[in-house]
Amino acid sequence: MDELQGKTATWLLGEDKVIIQYSSRWRTHALLKVLARCEIPLPAIAAVDFTSLGKKGWRLQLRLREHADPYAAVGPMLAERAQPFLLTGEPDTELLADYHADQIRIAADAARNGDGERAPEEYALALVPPVPLHIRTSEGTAMFDGQAVRLEWSDDASSPKTRKRRMEYALADIQRIEWFPQKSMNDGYLRIVTWQRDPDAKPAKPGKDFACLLTENSARQDAWTLVMAATVTAHLWTAAPRAAGSRQAAIAQPSAEAEAAALSVYDRIRELGRLHKEGLLTDEEFTSKKAELLDRL
Repeated sequence: MDELQGKTATWLLGEDKVIIQYSSRWRTHALLKVLARCEIPLPAIAAVDFTSLGKKGWRLQLRLREHADPYAAVGPMLAERAQPFLLTGEPDTELLADYHADQIRIAADAARNGDGERAPEEYALALVPPVPLHIRTSEGTAMFDGQAVRLEWSDDASSPKTRKRRMEYALADIQRIEWFPQKSMNDGYLRIVTWQRDPDAKPAKPGKDFACLLTENSARQDAWTLVMAATVTAHLWTAAPRAAGSRQAAIAQPSAEAEAAALSVYDRIRELGRLHKEGLLTDEEFTSKKAELLDRL
């Protein structure tokens, strides 16, 4: 298995995936330490970018297909050193890194061409932790079991939250999940946005919002809330096609019933024709009954 070592991780090119093992050194960003390891299916890779930085080394980044990278979806504010699918290295390994970039690009192109109609959303689940996922911050905990997100606040939370104690949001009720890192003197937080929320309404302050879980003075807490947001997002993406399929089935079902009803009407008209032909119905009765049945179509 080909191996490429960079400043924050080691990449391994397998038969059907790129395996990333993140470094635990103190300079490594907290998100990468929390992830520890990630396996990217080759068909999920849309592009491979390699850049020579001269005396500063090199930069290699995997660009995933749309709806295959939940970390990019919820973490657009991530610093470059926290990007999970970005690797940098020293100048003396540039040729090796360039070679590996070409190999990954060739393998990913071949894998996409041979992958049929598989939806990119399915790959997103391979990039997040398995459920149930449970995280803890200074304000409380969040737990996601694949069906619902439950927030529970500790005694250190605001008075409204400590009185409320906990909230649960079903996955079907969640429109999206937002992540905001700590910045300057402001706390970071995870926020659940439901379909019921008025888009024009101003959201409550995070400390009083029952859809929020705060982080405080901890890069590791920020990292875990991002992982939670990415995990829920991946499940939302995969649930969306199933929901669409259910809606299409629900739409198709009345059509099938309508078709059956139409066949029933035609059968009755044919029966009326038989009765009329046998002289059991007058011309006026036949015409009237036929018109009444046709109105039901």
